[in-house]
Amino acid sequence: MSVEALPRMSACKLVLTWIGVTLIAFPLSGYLGWGIAGHVDSVGAALMGGALTGAGIGLAQWAFLRRDLAVGPAWILATSVALAIGLSLGAAVVNYETTSGHLAIMGAISGAAVGLAQGILLNRKFSLWLAWMLAMPALFALGWFVTEGAGIDVAKQFPIFGASGCVVFGLLSGLLLMTGKRTGNRQPASQRP
Repeated sequence: MSVEALPRMSACKLVLTWIGVTLIAFPLSGYLGWGIAGHVDSVGAALMGGALTGAGIGLAQWAFLRRDLAVGPAWILATSVALAIGLSLGAAVVNYETTSGHLAIMGAISGAAVGLAQGILLNRKFSLWLAWMLAMPALFALGWFVTEGAGIDVAKQFPIFGASGCVVFGLLSGLLLMTGKRTGNRQPASQRP
């Protein structure tokens, strides 16, 4: 098994690009999910809003990660299904309330589902796959906490946190990506046929 540094770009560029991907994907996908499914005030709305939002987020993340971590299109489906399940469970647990504490709990549950799905797909491809899995609940909760603290009208019951939360999420998850190593059964160039 070889271990290669991740990624091919500089560490600073990786983190800044990942923040950019997050800043575009999360709010746009969230507005799409919210626009179609409506307020996250029922299981049905949470499932549909989470699935649409997760698909958009998964697509953007997959486009960024596919070359360096060789994640396949299953990343998109896994993120979509995980956010749909996590959001529907998390929102129901907090009875669809939108105080900062309730949003943090909902975010932690949503993040746990997404982290589990993505962590499984990163296993054997990324040295910090377990850290990624364990970080997502805290990062999703923090994203909601920052969004609510920035004065965003979270009472509209969006499926994902806003741009202010995305900056924090993107920075911290980007640092995790920067620190990790790509792993796999790649032969060194000198041993290839």
